[in-house]
Amino acid sequence: MNSRERILKTLNHEEPDRVPFDLAGSTWTGITNTAYQNLRKYLEKKPDNPEWSDVIQQIVIPSEEIFNELEVDTRGVFPLTSHNWDVYSKLKDRGDFWEYFDEWSFVHHFPKNGYWFSLVKSPLQELDFEGENIIEGFPWPDAGNKLRFVGLREKAIQFRNRDKIVMTKGLCAGLFEMHQRVRGMENAMLDPFLIPVNSDKLVGKLADLKIEFWDALLNEIGDVVDIVGEGDDYGTQQSQLIAPEQFREYYKPHFERVLSFIKEKAPNVKLMFHSCGNVRPIISDLIEMGVDILNPVHITATGMEPLQLKRDFGKEIVFWGGGIDTQHVLPSGTVQQVKDDVKRNIDALAPGGGFVFNTVHNIQAEVPPENIMAMIEELREFGKY
Repeated sequence: MNSRERILKTLNHEEPDRVPFDLAGSTWTGITNTAYQNLRKYLEKKPDNPEWSDVIQQIVIPSEEIFNELEVDTRGVFPLTSHNWDVYSKLKDRGDFWEYFDEWSFVHHFPKNGYWFSLVKSPLQELDFEGENIIEGFPWPDAGNKLRFVGLREKAIQFRNRDKIVMTKGLCAGLFEMHQRVRGMENAMLDPFLIPVNSDKLVGKLADLKIEFWDALLNEIGDVVDIVGEGDDYGTQQSQLIAPEQFREYYKPHFERVLSFIKEKAPNVKLMFHSCGNVRPIISDLIEMGVDILNPVHITATGMEPLQLKRDFGKEIVFWGGGIDTQHVLPSGTVQQVKDDVKRNIDALAPGGGFVFNTVHNIQAEVPPENIMAMIEELREFGKY
């Protein structure tokens, strides 16, 4: 069974020959450059100069040599966005850190001894948000710029011809996250209650930009891509950042517009939705919105116990991720602890199909290559149906 057949079968909630494996198909299921280079050294391979899928998170696209050695079933094609569009050419040296001013007018800093960029300035945070033209007058990105998509169709066709599942990503973070980035977190939490009209206009504008982007991207690759990714982080380790009722009132209607547009434009694609933390109270909402795949399965968050999730939602949604805890076990555990965690999660999530193996989130810089390979070895041994 080849990679396409394997994942298509599990997406249909059927058991393929083995549990499919995704690495770097999205910017949520990837590996940082530091961890990647350490893995290459461990495998006795020369350092690589990989493509970046997300410079802000420091996520790279491994070489085909590594993909094939690790038996990865997915391939990602990454349009140009503020996270990977000539970021390094736009950096300003500020002494102890690099500064990046992006197409959203966000300011990011990257400490020279750090691991990733952090957002330090939100463009509408200090402005009077009650003005009539505050949203219309903002210099929004050109979401449908065709330069974003140059070469993606050719890449997607090449991956399809090699029997891989092709994935792609959206313009930006989710509506709730982007609300926070544009206005600052404190304002974003209060806007729906204190300035409801402009708050809704802002979220609606963000949804419009997403639709403009997907319209242009799917014109290019809609017939040669299998999975498209959207997302919004609503969960925390214990609960949610906003109440489920607030999600349903302020963000869900606009996200439904985005996801409905994607499905109408490319009815054969599967929709992946990424949301970290405890999102159990809104999983039914995501299914109602047309989401086919939930990423990640944040197995250490309250309410996200794999066995219970599989029992309650396993026939309605595909679980993508949750193969191993990336907060503690993968970076700090022993090889045996890594293997035990992998086996436990496969046992919980794999039966009946509907499960693609990946870490809970991106493999970070501090993860030892021995643990990455222990994860792969255990998946190979216990991921067979």
